[in-house]
Amino acid sequence: MPLPLTLRPEGRRVVVVGGGTVASRRVHALLGADADVVVVAPEVSARIRELADLGRLTWVERGYRTGDLDGAWLVQTATDSPVDDQVAADAEQARVWCLKGGDPDHATAWMPAVASVDDVHVAVSGGGDARRASVLRDAVATALQSGDLPLRHRTHHPEGSVALVGGGPGDADLLTTRGRRLLAEADVVVVDRLAPLDALDELAPDVEVVDVGKLPDHHPVPQDEINRILVDRALAGKLVVRLKGGDPYVLGRGGEERQACEAAGVPVEVVPGVTSAIAVPAAAGIPVTHRGVATGFSVVTAHDAVGELPTSPGHTIVLLMGVRRLATTAEELVAAGHRPTTPVAVVERGCSPDQRVTVGTLATIAERCVEVGVGSPAVTVVGEVVRLSPAWT
Repeated sequence: MPLPLTLRPEGRRVVVVGGGTVASRRVHALLGADADVVVVAPEVSARIRELADLGRLTWVERGYRTGDLDGAWLVQTATDSPVDDQVAADAEQARVWCLKGGDPDHATAWMPAVASVDDVHVAVSGGGDARRASVLRDAVATALQSGDLPLRHRTHHPEGSVALVGGGPGDADLLTTRGRRLLAEADVVVVDRLAPLDALDELAPDVEVVDVGKLPDHHPVPQDEINRILVDRALAGKLVVRLKGGDPYVLGRGGEERQACEAAGVPVEVVPGVTSAIAVPAAAGIPVTHRGVATGFSVVTAHDAVGELPTSPGHTIVLLMGVRRLATTAEELVAAGHRPTTPVAVVERGCSPDQRVTVGTLATIAERCVEVGVGSPAVTVVGEVVRLSPAWT
């Protein structure tokens, strides 16, 4: 049975016999590991020639001779000719490990397929089958990148840090790959009420989860305290994920949290998310822009000065966090010049199995929402694009 090992060829002589495609790939990997590379071949690829001209490697411009392995720690044969057999025999005599191109059964070493994800390095040996190893390597790398495999440090982090992760509109399937990977690495997760809470089920039992969820008109954990939690945990050497609904920078106070981290000297990363301002209308069949209907849109909270928004029929308005004052908002929009017949849709619990869409006009929507008992979380869309929704018909 083969014995898997990781070599450290830095500064050590590695001989590559041959100058074609296989040799070029091996040279690239060996130089990446800072090996002292010597290529023996009468002719070489343009890439190897360029590296030799740059002084990155030594090119011996002739065929292989016995004695070329003197001082070598490792040799790669890549001539696809009987020369490979001679090199392998000389390597066996000199007790030099030999990677034998195209002939793994007679090699004394195999080169694994390698992938790097953050500071994790994966090497896969396919029993001498390079293609098999590459397929397996890619599958493992994909699982690491998507967060399906646990990347979390168990002993230490190089340093504490904070990641402001946009969780999307609520469905865990809409969380980005980068967001999932960071959750798989997290020591602490500081979570909002509208974040994809199902994703927390995948966390290890010892991951600290801090719930700072806010309800309408009820903020039990003020923003300053949230900032303090992020900074304190990171300064304690933890990887902290601030998991938010939507996107951190779309009415999510992500900018304030980033500034707090930077002021404390804490490294911070912002991971964009799918904002509910676009995703929730889309889930209800409403494009916020549509050729011949709407060419622009505004995203605001219902607490903003909605009367200052454009009144053109070709402009869509998306309102977040404003179900309770929907009647007042509709009145303000009409007073500002919007037609009372302007279509409106209120989408509750968007992108979830419980999604519900209520439609009307600025003149009728508030009454209709009362009739059916609309509640938060909900996104309100005002504009002609609402007519494109299946709910309108």
